[in-house]
Parts: sequence; structure tokens; C-alpha cells
Amino acid sequence: MTARTALRALAALLVGTDVPLAAHAQDMAITGGRVVIGDGSAPIENGTVLIRGGKVVAAGAGVAVPPGVPVVDAAGKWVTPGLVVAVTDLGLVDVSAVDESNDTQADKATFNAALDVSAAINPAAQPIVNARANGVTRAAVAPLGTGAIFEGQGAVIDLGSDSRPVTVARAFQYVELGEDGARLAGGSRVAAYAVLKNALDEAREIAAAPAGARRNDALLTRRDAAALIPVVTGKQPLYVHVERAADIRMALSLKGDFPLLRLVIVGASEGWLAAQDLAAAGVPVLATPLNDLPARFEQLGATQSNVGRMAAAGVKVALGAYSGNSPVVTQYAGNLVALTRLPRASGLSWDKAFAAISSGPAEAMGMGDRLGSLRPGRAGDVVIWDGDPLEARSGVVRVWIDGTEQPLRSHQTRLRERYAEPQEGSLPKAYDW
Repeated sequence: MTARTALRALAALLVGTDVPLAAHAQDMAITGGRVVIGDGSAPIENGTVLIRGGKVVAAGAGVAVPPGVPVVDAAGKWVTPGLVVAVTDLGLVDVSAVDESNDTQADKATFNAALDVSAAINPAAQPIVNARANGVTRAAVAPLGTGAIFEGQGAVIDLGSDSRPVTVARAFQYVELGEDGARLAGGSRVAAYAVLKNALDEAREIAAAPAGARRNDALLTRRDAAALIPVVTGKQPLYVHVERAADIRMALSLKGDFPLLRLVIVGASEGWLAAQDLAAAGVPVLATPLNDLPARFEQLGATQSNVGRMAAAGVKVALGAYSGNSPVVTQYAGNLVALTRLPRASGLSWDKAFAAISSGPAEAMGMGDRLGSLRPGRAGDVVIWDGDPLEARSGVVRVWIDGTEQPLRSHQTRLRERYAEPQEGSLPKAYDW
């Protein structure tokens, strides 16, 4: 990249960074809209959502509004919980073409499992601003690309316009298996599984004797091994990226040696072929929504019906594993609804499809009791849409995070305004400096 190109990219990033901080949370009632709870239940006509102290107090039909609580009229609109994007790079990338602004790679780092992405989250990054304007209020930020199968500890963040984005730091540990894991471990899946089991053994040994001497054949740094202690003790979920059915079953077998593991399967292009095993194990899946063609050998069984078939088999499946291109999140869910109308295809009902991008990811993250729905006690993350949120033509009208209304202007909206059609006799805004 030339210096001129870098300067242009930096200038593009800086446009729109003057987003004002949102006001403090306020009590409110959103009335008259079509309310979607986000838990897989059907939308509620003429519903009310009551927010107090930044949390949902009640949502549904016939909810009484206490005297003095400000009312937001949502008649003719849809009211939903904020979208939850799982396994994403939101906050780690400012301009993807500028390496210096990209914190997704650490392949030359000394550490791997100990890396904590929360330190690099930039709440002013334009992908975060754009995602918020498209209804995303929370995200599980994926860890880094390292030189090992362990890619660090991810963070759960909110997409608010303040300077404190991290909801939970070190929220999960991320492991790369399958074809990529084999390459990182020495060229074979056999090596990847041996490295993983050995690392978990080392962590368990340190957990049992924190002050004890380590064995002579230890492969991990002490810091990396210590970072895996919450994994082997069941305090931190282990996200395992695998695609083919055989790899999914191998990942599930880890529970035999490490019974406290809180596994979450990521990707799962061939999940439908291992659906019975996943359902029996009760392990949630964050499925890549459109891996419908065999782009790699480990995806030979990929199909658009993957998510629907897993759900029909009783798998706890939600959508995840995509980059910060937030507008497509609702389109992915909408595609699953469209599949139900095709012969011999398997998709999701509208209610279940929306849950797959709201409460489903939150539950997979172990935070379903705090995020992802409009059930009482959940965070006051609310979005008002001008139409069906799973329709590509619908847009976001207003967004609240923890009961605080958020600005929706972004670099994209400013560009639209700048290059809008000029009035007769005036120059375009591009020339107005």
C-alpha cells in the first residue's frame, strides 16, 4: 500500500468519528408496535416494551405503563431485541486494507492461548458504527490468527457510542481444528488433536498444583497454560472451529477426557451429518449460515439446509462466524425462512430464524439470561424497524443499548448525504468544503 493510499484510507476512517456520546439510560415504554421477544415465540401485535434502569421489565400485550414514564410510539413498526453477532471481528478492524489498523493477526506473537482481544477493541471503529446502525447491539469478538491452534480469548462487547465497549473480557477460548488446525499443528489432524489434548492436560496439572514445578516436556508457556485453566475447569467456554462431520465428532469426544469442558462448535458446514451426536451431547453450534458449496474438502457435505436440519434434530443452533458486514446478518436469517418454502429444503420458521440472531447466539455464549431477548431482566437493548427486520428493504429507525438511545449516523450516512442530488443551481455537497 502506498503512502497516499494509506492517507486516503485514514481520512475515510476519520470522517464521522464525531459521534456524540449517548445520554444516560432513561426509563421508557415503547408502545403500539409489533413486538418480537426474540426467544422463538411469535410476534405480538400492539405490544409494549417497558425499560427501567437499563433493563427490560416487561414486554408483550397489555403491559401497563407506569405514570410519568416517557412513551415512544412505535405504531406501524417492529420492535425487537438488539441483534447479537457471534464470532466476528467487530472492533478489531478499522480499515481492512491498512495493516496498522487491523488487530486480527498475531502469528508472530510469543503467546497464543493467553492473548486477550479485549485490549484491542476500538469502540470508534467504523464497522462498529455501521453495525449499530443496522440493529446489532452485542457481539462476541473472535480471537486472533496466531501461529498455533489456540487463537486467544474472545470478548463480548456492546456496540454503544461510549468508550467502554467490553461487556465480558476473556469470555471464551478459541481453537482452530480441521484443515487449518492441521496446518498449524504440523500438517495433520492427528497432530492438532494431540496438541490440543496435551495443552489441556498441562492446564489441568497447573490447576491441581498452581505452585508446583512443571513437567520437563511442557510445550506451552506457563502463561498460555494458565490461560487454559478456566477452560478445563468449566469456567470459560471453548469455541472449537470445525467443519466436517468427523471433526465435529472428534471435538465432542474431548468431553470424555475433560468432562467439565463447555464446548461450542463453530462453523459446522457438515453439522447436519453429525446432528444426532450434537443433540445428544447438548453442545450448541454457531453455524456459518451460507457455507452451501464445498469450497474445501472439509465442506463436501455443505448445504443450505444445514441449519434447518440441525434444528429439526434438536441441536441448539444459532448463526455466527462471519465478519463485520452486519447488514447481511438479517439477510442470512431471512434466507433460512425462504428455505421453508422450497420443496425438499429445510429452513427455520420466522420466529426461530430471528432467535438465531438474537437469543440463540446469546445462549451459546452462556449469556442468555442477560442478553438477546426482551424477557424481563435482560439488557435494555431494543431496536425499532420500519418493517419486517428479516426483509432486505427494511431499515432501523432507533436503537437503544442498556436503555440508552444510540446515534445512527456513520461514515456511510455522511457519504450518502455528501453525494446526494444537488438542488437546482447549486453544486453537489462533494464540492462544499
